[in-house]
Amino acid sequence: MQDITRFATPTGGRPFPPFSIAVRHGGTLYVSGLGPVDLQGKIARGDFAAQFAQVIENLKVVLAEAGADMTRILKTNVLLTRATDVAEMNKLYAAAFPADHLPARTTSVVAALPVPDFLLEIEAIVAVG
Repeated sequence: MQDITRFATPTGGRPFPPFSIAVRHGGTLYVSGLGPVDLQGKIARGDFAAQFAQVIENLKVVLAEAGADMTRILKTNVLLTRATDVAEMNKLYAAAFPADHLPARTTSVVAALPVPDFLLEIEAIVAVG
């Protein structure tokens, strides 16, 4: 297995918690839940759309490092902290992917995420290589 990348974290680069952002095993890339944190460790502020956009940008960075793009995603798991964001997430999600490639997806509404200001996280399983 290969840890392909690390992002800065809301704790200023310290492990938060200790895990790999993505691990490649054979032809599959497993991407951990990505939150709305930019490469400098700052949480995207503002509405749900701003946080969603940052998560998708983070996902694209990880995919590019692995030599993949959004069309290689097989499955995602979307975690939301507010059920009221489901409809907006569906619109933004559909716009984030090519029309002819929508991966399998599970969406869950959770009581909280490890970082209180996160409104969502997205994890992915990706075909690479």
